[in-house]
Amino acid sequence: MGELQVKSNILSVLEDKIQLIKKDDSAIYLVGPIKLPVNLHGETVEFKWYSWLKADDLVEDFQDLIDRLSSAGLADFQQSSVLVYGDFEYSDDALIRMHSICHTGDIFGSKRCDCGYQLRQSMKMMVEHGSGALFYLANHEGRGIGLFSKAMAYILQENGYDTVEANQALGFADDSRNYDEAISVLKALREKPVTLITNNPKKLEALKSAGLPVSGRTPLWGDVSEFNEHYLETKRNKSGHMV
Repeated sequence: MGELQVKSNILSVLEDKIQLIKKDDSAIYLVGPIKLPVNLHGETVEFKWYSWLKADDLVEDFQDLIDRLSSAGLADFQQSSVLVYGDFEYSDDALIRMHSICHTGDIFGSKRCDCGYQLRQSMKMMVEHGSGALFYLANHEGRGIGLFSKAMAYILQENGYDTVEANQALGFADDSRNYDEAISVLKALREKPVTLITNNPKKLEALKSAGLPVSGRTPLWGDVSEFNEHYLETKRNKSGHMV
């Protein structure tokens, strides 16, 4: 089989799963849905999974996009994704969560934060609701400072700084996260109202400012322990998280 025939076969499989979201002179490429059976609290639940890639140049030829993958070095960077449950596109109301990547909490189960708990609990809430989407956001580690800087911030926190003070001492804002890409993907997947799972008013404001129909907010507190009590207090008292 010739190279052109191989490429044609690959493109015929992939092109219906690639969606182009145009953003001025840049683009977001959304790939999916892909069946993803997930172990959720001891039960297998089938979700649909998408991943997306933001590119500074707009490429409308999907074969060209595929040809660039092997030399793009994407493993050196992070890409975001979204986990969808139920009839997310057409259900009357759906839960969504904008979840920032947390290497220590989501992967290792760290008790210094409540991120791992919020990740799993929000997925459970979506299944119980019948429809939802979990946006897992790359480049949001440590509220946008990155994993290496987060490690330094943890050392400062072990020496008396709170979360906000540690980030600011390293030259960062308290919260430098941006939700523009996730909002663009959300608009591509759903036009009907959503209910946001969050305690963070900045996330709620980001959706409303983008003109998204938001029908409400559902709080998500829990997994409080001696290890994260001060962290949660700082969220409420300094970062404005709603109780």
